[in-house]
Order: sequence, then structure tokens, then C-alpha cells
Amino acid sequence: MNMRVLITGGLGYVGGRIAQHLAADSSLSLRLTSRRAGAPQPSWLGNGEIVPWDIAQNGNDICASIDAVVHLAALNEIDCAQDACAALDVNGMGTLRLLQAAQAAGVRRFIYLSTAHVYGAPLVGSISEQTVPRPVHPYAITHKVAEDFVLAARDQGKVEGIVLRLSNGFGAPIAAEVNRWTLLVNDLCRQAVSTGKLVLRSNGLQQRDFITLQDAARCVAHFAVLPKADCGDGLFNLGGECSRSIYEMTQLVAARCQIVLGFAPSIDRVEPQLGELSQALDYSIAKLKTTGFSLQSRFEDEIDATLSLCQLAFGEN
Repeated sequence: MNMRVLITGGLGYVGGRIAQHLAADSSLSLRLTSRRAGAPQPSWLGNGEIVPWDIAQNGNDICASIDAVVHLAALNEIDCAQDACAALDVNGMGTLRLLQAAQAAGVRRFIYLSTAHVYGAPLVGSISEQTVPRPVHPYAITHKVAEDFVLAARDQGKVEGIVLRLSNGFGAPIAAEVNRWTLLVNDLCRQAVSTGKLVLRSNGLQQRDFITLQDAARCVAHFAVLPKADCGDGLFNLGGECSRSIYEMTQLVAARCQIVLGFAPSIDRVEPQLGELSQALDYSIAKLKTTGFSLQSRFEDEIDATLSLCQLAFGEN
């Protein structure tokens, strides 16, 4: 019997890549949500289904006959900054409404994709699940609220709640229409195709932990079927074990442009001051690795796919 998985935000940026990865597993039957009524079904979804749903609604209907929920539907960081009250209702209370609906429907597992930014801003130093969260942005604050609801339900034995604190996931969206082109790597790839150069608004010394969306999707697939006894307390950092400066990532994009697009774009940035250094970042996934998960994807492959999509969507015809 197939395992039935609901993915909220399953046509979005991270959710779309997770759905696409899970759809390749014939033992899983997928139900994706979209705020758009009549959203076209991608060819890779196979026998899966898309249902219209807004997180402001309860989730009673969409949770029926579901074994596991993967919850990603949320306001992005830009919308959260503009309206913190709406962010709390959507990201916090919306998660609670869905969680309660999942419990009422007898859903066994509830996987919530949170953010590394619950630890604060900027992310610096050594960060593990033992680090005390100090979120400052409405996006991070409301994700922390949602986390608490999920983990409380887990501790009360109401559902197998799992929280994954995702660092800087990057990679090609499932379609160019998925508008997350303001994210660093995506923005750089689009700049390369559209302008032939890469422009940073800072000196690029800031460190970030990067993880490919392919590995993020693999991790969700891992937890969808991981035995309950191996899920520990349900809270895990999800990162790429690779902290790089923004400038180093920009240099990598430029190098891949030479291979994929046939030219190496120039890089413009604010020049650092003499002796200026960045603060180191170690986003630990040691706890995650104890569950048997390991990173496998190459940064180069994810960047190449993003450049190729940009060439098709934004290049000259």
C-alpha cells in the first residue's frame, strides 16, 4: 500500500523541488496544495493530485486519508517584514490550524520546514540544536512559533512531529514562474544571463551555510520514512556543512558561467576595508547525520541547472 503524503506549498520554491523528488518514488502518493485554483499539473507528478488550499483555511479536507504532512506553505521573508501581524497569522496560527486538522484526521507524521534564522541574525559562530534561538525578523519569529506548536504536539504524543531548520537552500525552481529570483544564487544566475555581469550590494564577506535543494529534498524523503525510534526529539538542523562567503559563492557562479554559458562574467562589489574579515559560521548537522542521512549533491550541478533555466527563461531568443 502506498504511503500518502501531503505537501503544502508543493508548487513553491522549496516545496516544488521536494515534491518533484518525492514524486519519483513509486511507493509514495502525493497531494500538493496551491493557492491558485486550477493550477496545471506538472508532468512529473504522475498520479498525484493538486488541491486548492490557502493556509488561512482549516486543513480538514486536505488531511483526509493522509499518512504524512510536509508543511512549507508560509509567507516569505519579504511579506513578513511588511506585515508582521499577517506573518503571525499565516506562519504561526496557520501551522496550528493545519496541525490540529492533521491530528483529527489521524495523520501519523508532520514534518515542518523551519529556518536557521530562528537562531538570530546574523548567523555567526558555532550553531547546533543546543544553541538558544533568538529570532529577530518576523519571518524567523513566526517560524519559531510554528516550531513550538509542532514539537509540543510531538511531546504530547499527538503526532510524530519533526522540525527541520533549513539554512540557505539554493537551486533551480521547478519553473521560472516560481518567483524566488531575489535569493542570492538565483539572482546571480539571472544577472549573468540578463546583464553579463554579477553585481553585489555589499563586500560579500558575510558567511552563509549553503545546501542544495536536491539535498534538502533528499532529507525530507529520509524523514518521511525514518522509523519513529530514530527521529530522536524531532528537532534537526538541515544545512550543507559548507559555509562560504557570499563573494566565494559569486566566484563559483562566475566559474560555472564559463562552462554553461561560455563566458565568465565580471564581478562588481563594494571593496572591503583593509584588514576587514568575516565572522566564521559553523552550522552543525552532526545530529542529523546520526539518523543515517548524508549529503550527496554537488553545488556545481545545482548552479548549472539554475543557469540553464535562466538561459531558457531570460536569455535572448
